[in-house]
Amino acid sequence: MMLIVGLGNPDRQYVDNRHNVGFMVVDELASACRAEPFKRKFNGDIARVNLGTAEAMLLKPMTFMNASGDSVQPCAAFFKVAHADILVVHDEIDLPFGDIRLKFGGGHAGNNGIRSVIARLGTPDFARVRVGVGRPDAKFKGDVADWVLQDFAGVERSELQDYLKNAAETVLDIAARGFQTAMNARNTRSKKKHDEATTDSPKSAKSS
Repeated sequence: MMLIVGLGNPDRQYVDNRHNVGFMVVDELASACRAEPFKRKFNGDIARVNLGTAEAMLLKPMTFMNASGDSVQPCAAFFKVAHADILVVHDEIDLPFGDIRLKFGGGHAGNNGIRSVIARLGTPDFARVRVGVGRPDAKFKGDVADWVLQDFAGVERSELQDYLKNAAETVLDIAARGFQTAMNARNTRSKKKHDEATTDSPKSAKSS
């Protein structure tokens, strides 16, 4: 069994924040795969879903981001999910909006939700789907924490649904082919698209 975790904050004021993109992806996956209704358990909202040939639990921790591990660890323990079968979907400021990368293990890169999960599991050895939200530009007044706690806006908002669908399809690819195979294929494809966009963009060429 897989445990698929989307990170975010539970209150209504955070619903459309960049920091809540993990919740959004899990909701998209639940809708696309007709998951059972979410129920409150393990300090989170949890639902069972069939991902083709793989059975999984979807989890949205309701602990607030900084204590996400307080939901993930007891849920994984109850269902006897191996750490390698835990997949955490989270926002990533070091990737531009529209970019999705897969990663296994490693540090938290400043994401307090990942930091909490690592601390409670006692290991960083779980899979992650890193959903790019980008960094603020020089005109933004505030720090990175202020940025991720703001809603998607402008062009991002108009493209968000397709982005969430792509992220959900990435999770389905992992369930179907295994994490390593999906990571090799999708990270290579994502890097190629990024390189082509950087090469072809007059704005990128000018700024470099």
